[in-house]
Amino acid sequence: MIARQRAVLPARMTAYLSIESLCVGYGSTRVLDDVSLAIGKGELVALLGSSGCGKTTLLRAIAGFVVPESGAIRVGGEDLLALPPEKRGAAMMFQSYALWPHMSVAGNIGYGLRMRGWKRDAIVKRVDEMLALLQLEGFGPRPVTALSGGQRQRVALGRALAVSPSLLLLDEPMSNLDYRVRLDLRHELRALQKRVGITAVYVTHDREEALTLADRIAVIDAGRVAQFGTPEEVFHNPASPFVAGFMGADNRLTLAMRDDGVLVAPAAAPGARQVHAHFRADSARLADAPGEPDAGDVSLPGVVVQVYYVGQGYRYRVRTADGEVWAHAGERRSEGSPAAVVVPRESLVVFPA
Repeated sequence: MIARQRAVLPARMTAYLSIESLCVGYGSTRVLDDVSLAIGKGELVALLGSSGCGKTTLLRAIAGFVVPESGAIRVGGEDLLALPPEKRGAAMMFQSYALWPHMSVAGNIGYGLRMRGWKRDAIVKRVDEMLALLQLEGFGPRPVTALSGGQRQRVALGRALAVSPSLLLLDEPMSNLDYRVRLDLRHELRALQKRVGITAVYVTHDREEALTLADRIAVIDAGRVAQFGTPEEVFHNPASPFVAGFMGADNRLTLAMRDDGVLVAPAAAPGARQVHAHFRADSARLADAPGEPDAGDVSLPGVVVQVYYVGQGYRYRVRTADGEVWAHAGERRSEGSPAAVVVPRESLVVFPA
């Protein structure tokens, strides 16, 4: 059962984009189920989830490309569902850039302005503003086919911003870029969004991208909002086992919680309440022998069965009596060697079994 999250805004912030009890279905398949979000003016909110969870459908419903069965979408109090896509004041950036290959950089950025009937001098001035904003001065006459992926994505962003939209909608716009380019563009996009002050909704399946870019993150699971909060809240205080796993705490143990709150193996406390405890691999450490863990910590004796080098140390799969778990350590250990996985109590996220 997925917990329903209320559309709560931070203190002293009023809702600019309101999504209220939105339901979308294709035939008998329910894609979005009673989704509610309240997004403040100037916020960047990331819709984070796995493929098929409904996050892109939600973005397309805001843009007007999907018609909901029920619910409401409002911007500044105005009902968007009564308006066609071109009247909603939203600009969309796509994963594929969607640039016109036969046009120059300036032609692509100014395309939306020409469609709106702007005069030539006004278009030239606005395009120059966008080129300066995106650090693409001098690129105006170049064909977009001669640009790198990162430069094309900037042009697509310039085209979206040129029409001064009330909302910027981004559908996994960086998934086709190299890792290094993605890192640079994340920081550029975040700084630009803050400088312009535009309200943005960003769809991604990349946890790191959502944590880096967003003011708040809506984790979507099977068409519902599993959790909506700041990156720190969602990362450190996941609301459900699904969110914990999606945020990297994909190790799970079945433990017993004593009356004093101490977690132990179920066999050590018969009759105590059983819980599922999640933790991230990088929060655990490896010890040579079980020994006596610090108060509240959990120690799991086992055997190393797999080793991966990950650049900043090693990732280990350890077989224990409670199942296989993953841990991160800086030192190299051999497969087949004994080791104890020690998890600090504060690193465990606990849910009822």
